[in-house]
Amino acid sequence: MLRTATEADVDIIRRLRNQQANRDVSITSHEITADEHAAWWAKTSKDPSRRVLVYERDGATAGVVNFFDLEGTSGAWGFFLDADGLAERGETLPAWIEVMREATAYAFDELGLDVLTGEVLEHNAVVRQMNRRFRFVEGTPEVRYADGRELTVIPISLRKQDRRKGK
Repeated sequence: MLRTATEADVDIIRRLRNQQANRDVSITSHEITADEHAAWWAKTSKDPSRRVLVYERDGATAGVVNFFDLEGTSGAWGFFLDADGLAERGETLPAWIEVMREATAYAFDELGLDVLTGEVLEHNAVVRQMNRRFRFVEGTPEVRYADGRELTVIPISLRKQDRRKGK
């Protein structure tokens, strides 16, 4: 289930984002400080072009979905899961499929988007494979530098009419 993030979620959002597994596949890989996170939340929570949603599984916070650059019928997204907690419970794959299904439905059915974009790091083969399963198309890779690393970032996009529909 997806729900709008609130002030009460800010600490857990930061804790999940700082899990090593999430940092390893993010453009910004450093550990997010409390001050940095508070500044992000203060700006993000008031920005009409953004939505931050909490993904809950069996009543517990299991991830975060960020929509940004929402303009007209297009927008971008990203998400991260409670990698440690889900792995411990053996729920990573079903949670991953569920959050992607719910987030793409939210983008197209709730936000009214026609095109959903995002980015994935080239070395993140597992996410790239899952994106293809959900019919995202990869664009031309781009080299960037962040946190002292050279990264190859691949843009992805999904058009509403191309999305997978639930059963």
